[in-house]
Amino acid sequence: MTEITRVPLQPIKKGSLIKLWLGVIVAVLVGAGLAWAAMPKGLDVDTVTAGTGDSPKLGDVVFVQYVGKLADGTEFDRSQPLPIPPGLFPDGNPLLLEEGAIIDGFIEGLQQMQKGGSYVLTIPADQAYGAEPPPGSPIPPNADLVFEVDVVDFMSKEDFQQRAAALQQMMGQQQQQGQPGEAGPPPAE
Repeated sequence: MTEITRVPLQPIKKGSLIKLWLGVIVAVLVGAGLAWAAMPKGLDVDTVTAGTGDSPKLGDVVFVQYVGKLADGTEFDRSQPLPIPPGLFPDGNPLLLEEGAIIDGFIEGLQQMQKGGSYVLTIPADQAYGAEPPPGSPIPPNADLVFEVDVVDFMSKEDFQQRAAALQQMMGQQQQQGQPGEAGPPPAE
């Protein structure tokens, strides 16, 4: 039989095992931190004041009052009162929940809100304007957006269109009444 040469193991220095485990823990934490930082950040809807009832759905027109800000707090947009007679439409700006009408993040966020509620909606750049914000806009490329939103009311697109047609008809009648009447036949001499 052949004899196997034995190699004695050297003893581990005091404290080396602790350093080894600390190194493993640090490596795991760094890896987890990098993975978390690389994850896409999603849409975030924070409720300030809860609303009541149903939430709007695709195809609805939602009346909101809002302030739009960049992530650093710079305001870039604010809702303005509409110059229409009171009573026909709820207060606020109408937003159609339809692809192409408003940014995707706003569509998704509004569907999580309720009438009468106040919310803070944080929209990541990929659900906002991405690398191509509107020309002349104060929004930089790849900017996350933050909106303070008050949901006043919402209605179906059909109801909105009927009310808009009634408003157009009312405005047409007012214009006709405000114009001088047509000249009648010339006076007899």
